[in-house]
Amino acid sequence: MAEIKAQLNYLRIAPRKVRLVASALKGLSVNEAEAQLLFRPQRSSQPLLKLLRSAVANAKNNQRLNADNLVIQSIRVDNGPMLKRFMPRAMGRATPIQKKTSHVSLILEDGKSNSKLPRFNIVIPKKIKEQRGSAPKKIKARPKMERIEDKPKEKVGFIKKLFQRKSI
Repeated sequence: MAEIKAQLNYLRIAPRKVRLVASALKGLSVNEAEAQLLFRPQRSSQPLLKLLRSAVANAKNNQRLNADNLVIQSIRVDNGPMLKRFMPRAMGRATPIQKKTSHVSLILEDGKSNSKLPRFNIVIPKKIKEQRGSAPKKIKARPKMERIEDKPKEKVGFIKKLFQRKSI
């Protein structure tokens, strides 16, 4: 089994906050982990997504592996160096502030035995460069996502609207 390693050093987010997101990724396939990171609201999900995509690119270019078969074997978040600052307080005092950093190491493995069909197909939109002097290209509107639960809207009466409003 081939192992692909990628590291992210000196991330200016506390390790405790990064571990919250990283722990959810262990054991997932690359597609599922990428989908998880895309929809997470935490600030640490963007650097982890970038790290994951870097590891996948390493696997494709250096090891000639298929990205669909890759699985996250382990993801480790360690403490990095701490920036120590002070905040002035009342009566001439100062309290210490610790600005923590973290080191993230990611190991992917080629899980050929786990070759299931991917549940997600993530498409990254490519940027189109416009040439000077040419007419602007028309962008097609995206098709609207349809919900299964679409129901015809019921008419809402005046009394119901009145009681839904916030009080002044």
